[in-house]
Order: sequence, then structure tokens, then C-alpha cells
Amino acid sequence: MLYKIWMSVVKEFLLLKRDLGGLIILFIMPLVLVITVTLIQDSTFKTVSDSKIPILLVDNDKGSVSKTVFENLEKSNLFSVVTQIDNKAVTEDVARENVHRGKFQLAIIIPKDLSTDLQAKVDQNVEKIVSSLGLTDSTATEPKRIIKEKEVKLYFDPAVQMSFKNAVMSSIDKMISQIETKSIYTTFQNQLGEGTTDFEQKSFITFKEIIPTINNKEVRPNSVQHNVPAWTLFAIFFIVIPLSINIVKEKSQGTFVRLRTNPVSNLVVIIGKTITYSVICMIQFYMMVAVAVFLFPSIGLPSLNIEGHLFLMSVVALFSGFAAIGFGILLGTIASTQEQSAPFGATSVIILAAIGGIWVPVFAMPSIMQIIAKSSPMNWGLEAFYDVLLRNVSLLEIIPEISLSFLFFILTSAIALFYDQKKRAV
Repeated sequence: MLYKIWMSVVKEFLLLKRDLGGLIILFIMPLVLVITVTLIQDSTFKTVSDSKIPILLVDNDKGSVSKTVFENLEKSNLFSVVTQIDNKAVTEDVARENVHRGKFQLAIIIPKDLSTDLQAKVDQNVEKIVSSLGLTDSTATEPKRIIKEKEVKLYFDPAVQMSFKNAVMSSIDKMISQIETKSIYTTFQNQLGEGTTDFEQKSFITFKEIIPTINNKEVRPNSVQHNVPAWTLFAIFFIVIPLSINIVKEKSQGTFVRLRTNPVSNLVVIIGKTITYSVICMIQFYMMVAVAVFLFPSIGLPSLNIEGHLFLMSVVALFSGFAAIGFGILLGTIASTQEQSAPFGATSVIILAAIGGIWVPVFAMPSIMQIIAKSSPMNWGLEAFYDVLLRNVSLLEIIPEISLSFLFFILTSAIALFYDQKKRAV
């Protein structure tokens, strides 16, 4: 039995050896993919944090509010404020045209008399409150001027993402609220008399980010910890294509029939394929890890910290490989031609990656897709990798995910065996 399995493994390696180019592509392309994607995402982070986005500011107010907005925007690490183009002050029409043409991603239009009207509105409200408390002579009040609401206009480039819009609108709203609050405090202080009251204008409620720690060290997830597991799984599942093609080749060239004329069961053949492609999956995995650990720091990317994680990561990769092998065996058994297996294999791997959270995080998906995502073997593997790398869990805690992957392998292999048996019986 062991000899038959060994010879089956040798046969699989000989098959792969005949397509040396395909084998090299199977190892090289995932490395190119993970390096490219990680570089792009890391550069995006650096672009947001290190360089400033130029934005247009049209100041029709010329008052304290617009001055404060300008100063706060200049202080921020996100924006550099542009108020002139070709040595001419930017008007609303010029700002709108430049934003719509994509030359700038954002223009902020401060309305006329915003500072004076805001102060007048606050004065009216404070006077009303102070009068109601009997602290001033209400009979001496003059008829109040009607002050219309003001709006700060934001022009966005149609190409910018909704998350950027929301972040900017939240920042502007917070800035205006702080200015308004400060005006109210100051007006109250003036109305009650200088020196009688000293309002504390510093924010009472603040936010603090609590970062998880392991062994008193802060754990800050980076682009490498997210990309390496995700694209390693993507690479592992791409073995579905050569595996299914080889099975179809064996059927079309008569190799499988010759094997079956010998006292070799289909189970032995499947075990041989499983061992062979498991070795390939693990080589892929260790190559990806080696690149992340040794190459990434030399090209300016964070290094993957595998200290204390490598064994559990290997376990996750092995069981994810089983799931991919089971899927490949099922596809190769059902497909009649290479034209069926190759396109279907490639497309199905991309679909599994999409719904498994490789490209878009599962929590950002619609609720129905979050349920569907739980059915993707890539999602099980990805969650297990995240558990190991980011949540520092033990082997017991990843057993549910790796068990699902192994059950998927057993189920798909069993269906393949059953289908092949029924087909040959016909």
C-alpha cells in the first residue's frame, strides 16, 4: 500500500516536471503578486500619512471662523491649503471647475459674513438665556435681526471614494462645532462680566485608542500581516488549475485507464495527488513567508513577525492546501476537457477569494454577503491566519477553522470518488 502511494507521488512529480515552465509560474507569480500588492497598499498608507493632499479654500468670510478653519487645515497632516491659482484668489466658480476636472480632490467654500453672523446668532441666544434668568434688563433689548443659516459648501472630485468624503466632512463638522462652542463660551463670559466666570473651554470628553498588547508589547497590524496570509491563500488555491488539468489529461491520454487496469484503487491515486500538491502548497507558503521576512525590509516594507507563529501558520497553510486539493480533484474529475477545467478553476478561485474576504474585508460587505463569506474555504483559512498573527491564539482556538477546511477536503474528495465510480459503472 505504502509503495503504491509512493509510486503515485513519484508519478505526480514526473507529471509536474514535464511542465517545468508551469511549475515555475506556480511559484513565481504568487511572489510577484504579494510583493506588488503589499507595495501598493503600503505606498497608499504612506501617501495618506506622509504627504499632504492639496485642497482649495475659498474664503468669502474674511473673519475669525475662516481664519481658524485655515489654520486647522494647515496644521493637519492630511491637507495643504491652496487659496490662489496663477497668483489670483480662487473663486467658487474656479474651485468648482478645478475639482470637477480632477485637478483637486476637494474645495471648501466659506460663506460670506460667516464669522459676524455666527457671533450675532450666539449673542442673541446668550442674551435670551441671560434675560430669562433676570440678569439683564429685558426691556432695554433692541429688535433682533433675523439671521439666516449659513452653509459651508464642499466640492468633491467625483472620483474620490466615499470613505474620503465622510472623513473630510466629519473633520470640517468637528472644526465648525468647536468654533461655535468657543464663541458661545466667550459670549457667556462677556455677558456675565469679566473676571466673574472663567469657563474651561478645553474638551471634557476625549478619545484614546487602546492598542492590544502581547507580552507588554503593542500589536499594530500592518499591511504585511494582512497581505501575506491573504495572497498566500490565493496562491495555494490556484493549484486547483494545474491539478484539475492534470487529472483531465490523465483521462484524455488514457493514463488513468492504464492505472485502473493495475491493482491500484482510485483512493491511492487521490492520496498520491494529495501528498504531492500538499508539498507544493507548503513550498509556496514558505517561499511567501521567506520573502515577507527577508526581502520586504530591504525594499522598505515592514517585516512579517513570525516569532512563535510559524508552526501554527504552517498548520493553517497545510489544511488550507487540503481544501484546495479537494476542490481541484473534484473539478478535474467532473470536467471532461481542459477547456472546461482551466477557465472554471480560475474563475471559481477568484470568486472564492472575493467572497472570502481576500480583497474586501468581510465586515465591510452587505449582511447577506457576510453570511455567504462564511462558506468560503479561503475565509476559514484567512480567519485562522489572522487568529494566529494578530490575536495570538493557541492551536485549540484555530481547530474550528482548520476542521472546516479538512471536512471540505473529505467532502469534495468523496464526491469525486463517488462521481467517478458512478460514471465508470455507466
